[in-house]
Amino acid sequence: MVLDSKTRVVALVGGVGGAKLVYGLSKILAPGQFSMIGNVADDFELYGLHISPDLDTVMYTLAGIANPATGWGLQGETWRMLDMLRGYGEDIWFGLGDGDMATHVLRTFWLARGMTLTAITGRLAAALGVQHRLLPVTDDPLATMVDTVEHGTLAFQEYFVRYQWKPVVRRVWFEGADDARLTGAAAAALAEADIIVISPSNPVLSIAPLLAVPGMRAALEARRGVCVAVSPFVGGKAVKGPAEKLMKELGMDISPQGLIQYYAGLLDGLVIDELDADDAPDGPPPVLVTRTLMQSEDDRIRLATEVVNWSESV
Repeated sequence: MVLDSKTRVVALVGGVGGAKLVYGLSKILAPGQFSMIGNVADDFELYGLHISPDLDTVMYTLAGIANPATGWGLQGETWRMLDMLRGYGEDIWFGLGDGDMATHVLRTFWLARGMTLTAITGRLAAALGVQHRLLPVTDDPLATMVDTVEHGTLAFQEYFVRYQWKPVVRRVWFEGADDARLTGAAAAALAEADIIVISPSNPVLSIAPLLAVPGMRAALEARRGVCVAVSPFVGGKAVKGPAEKLMKELGMDISPQGLIQYYAGLLDGLVIDELDADDAPDGPPPVLVTRTLMQSEDDRIRLATEVVNWSESV
């Protein structure tokens, strides 16, 4: 059910948790009301192909074709290409399914022909029936780098996939951030937004790369009064992925107050789970306590509805 409202909403998103919330938002907001600004710092090249895991996770989720068991990749995927590569003696550490390959082949082909990542993402998403705008934060190169105790500096996918985020992290930074430019489409979406939602994505690996792009933080600060964040933690623990482990290794506080401090200068509201109610700060900013765990489609739509309705009243 689409909300009867002219409210324009922009979500900052990356990863599976964020994709679940924006799926809910896509079900209650008309295409002209809702846009997403996606993380590209986990993009990388493999076998000559440009792969955009976070953008694809969001795109596949909104298209209703994401693997329901993992939250990423395609449902009903096959893996014959990887089996053939193994037969050639390749060390296979990153899963590229046969259907998923088509996305990467086309993206790489169109990039080589001079299309921007923004234009390509729009074309791919539209072909899959996604009606809402999914906007890369930048069309320029941006890469998450992770300094680890065991292996030194690793590119993000090596840390996350090859080593399954087991190494102890000393530092995270974003290569290319100084030279990256916020896209005009992303800047315009932020300037026109009535509500900006920081999705329950990993604060360091999914949201921080967005904030590292010159112009992004200033664009958010200019819109004070409209920005809310949804906590990625339930009961003081990450629902999935390395957020809890990583942030503790970096000496960061993963409580609601810690999130407010992490997003200092940006937030006008924070949404947290009922299991974290005892740690809810008195504010400011105001805090909404609700059920944030999204285990079903109904959960995604309910939480999205609560976030939008509450944000309009903050």
